Amino acid sequence: MRYLNPKADLTFKHVFGEHPDLVMSLLNALLPLAPGEDITDIEYLPSEMVPENPLRKNSIVDVRCKDKVGRQFIVEMQMIWSPEFKQRVLFNASKAYARQIDCGENYHLLQPVYSLNIVNDIFEPELEGYYHHYRLVHVENSDKVIDGLQLIFVELPKFHPHNYSEKKMQVLWLRYLTEINEKTVEVPEELLANPEVKKAVKAVEESAFTPAQLLGYEKFWDIISVEKTLYYSAEQKGMKRGMEKGMEEGMEKGMEKGMEEGMEKGMEKGKAEEKQQIARNMKSFGLAPEAIAKMTGLSLEEINRL
Repeated sequence: MRYLNPKADLTFKHVFGEHPDLVMSLLNALLPLAPGEDITDIEYLPSEMVPENPLRKNSIVDVRCKDKVGRQFIVEMQMIWSPEFKQRVLFNASKAYARQIDCGENYHLLQPVYSLNIVNDIFEPELEGYYHHYRLVHVENSDKVIDGLQLIFVELPKFHPHNYSEKKMQVLWLRYLTEINEKTVEVPEELLANPEVKKAVKAVEESAFTPAQLLGYEKFWDIISVEKTLYYSAEQKGMKRGMEKGMEEGMEKGMEKGMEEGMEKGMEKGKAEEKQQIARNMKSFGLAPEAIAKMTGLSLEEINRL
């Protein structure tokens, strides 16, 4: 039996966007829900959220759903981290929260929005843990909380199952996302022993997809490979150009303070230039402007000018 990687766009949406019981199990395992607040039912919502500002791109999420009490849940799988991703997550969660009521309705009708973001990259290298939970808290008294938005980020590369045996379902789902792929020959018995995870494993069997879907699956990984290459190249060139520019300007301004300010300015300029170069390269690969905007953080207007 050959399996597909569940982290790909096609497979992730198939598993968690078409099987309410599976996304419900994933959410209950990974969200910071208090005892008695488990999700018991799910209704899928449209994943496309169109911003009110027509100059901004549509924001597409992988899965969006709500339960019977009105709590909304946004689930995204992000293969490559970019600094703009946190802002996009906050934007999507805020938009979902604000659109729960119409003008003139009471604010008490608003229900919490949870945004679960699974990232196949390390974006907090200085922090040891893989699980990052953000919410609105009082700066001096963290027990004082404003309910509404809760953002959760999971760094998959930091996850090691032997360190987290106390959270069984969370470990099983994260093992599913990190261990099942095209190289899987035999699925671990611990995963097959759980009916929900077993169902998710079966859902990514290659035989479950059409030839056209498999072609799209391969193209997805090609795009990811190109994107990683472009980001790595841009990072290396940006660092080099920024350091050279910074040292030049720093020398002109003189000694320690001038070098520090010049290097920072040069690196910022270099990053901006390399981001534009990334967009040019992506256009040459035939990627859609909307996809380029999502990957680089540039606006459609900026991309069209390149």
